[in-house]
Amino acid sequence: MRMRSVALGLILLITHFTQVATATEFEKGPLITEYGPVVIVDGAQPLPADTGFSVAFDVTARGAEGALNRKFESAARFLNMHAAVGVKADNMRLAVVVHGPAVLDLTGAARFGGANPNADMIETLQAHGVRFIVCGQSAAFQNVGKEDLLPGVELAVSAMTAHALLQQAGYTLNPF
Repeated sequence: MRMRSVALGLILLITHFTQVATATEFEKGPLITEYGPVVIVDGAQPLPADTGFSVAFDVTARGAEGALNRKFESAARFLNMHAAVGVKADNMRLAVVVHGPAVLDLTGAARFGGANPNADMIETLQAHGVRFIVCGQSAAFQNVGKEDLLPGVELAVSAMTAHALLQQAGYTLNPF
């Protein structure tokens, strides 16, 4: 009896994941066409027409060598998935607070040690109003100065300071 229940459970689980895997196609856009692939989820609860977001992302991990920092790309995914379901671009305010080793993913080529694969994505996200804020404490620890950062990247006293100010401005922390 127990073996039959386990077998049935496995069959249902495999069937579920097979259906999910075949029913989804990730696409870039509609807001940011170069980054942030998402899938439209059929049957998801609709959002009210006046939905707005003010969201802060917290990033400490560096991207893999030569690859985009996936945590930075999460901002593009957030914008794309919500634009795809009708949230107006003007109703989304995003900030990416960067500390720890990830600070180096916001530096220019001279400091990065070659072309920074994140530079174009960061510029694209900034053009869509996404703020990138670097922890000054982490930057100092890694000997990164304001002049080492990509254009438009902000330097805060600390990540804690940046998050406190963002929270006071109505931002929520995205835990993913």
